[in-house]
Amino acid sequence: MGGGSDGNFTAALGVPTLDGLGLFGEAAHQPTENVYIPQIPLRTALLCGILEEMAR
Repeated sequence: MGGGSDGNFTAALGVPTLDGLGLFGEAAHQPTENVYIPQIPLRTALLCGILEEMAR
């Protein structure tokens, strides 16, 4: 709920919606935006795990 993603449209309709699966970082959508590179493998593994569960 809340936030500014397009997921708000589907969530408002009662459709289960995943959001916030991006990378950790700072200054989103700013010229100084960055990501924490050491977190990339962990976030990738999380997403892969979620997709594997959804495919069952």
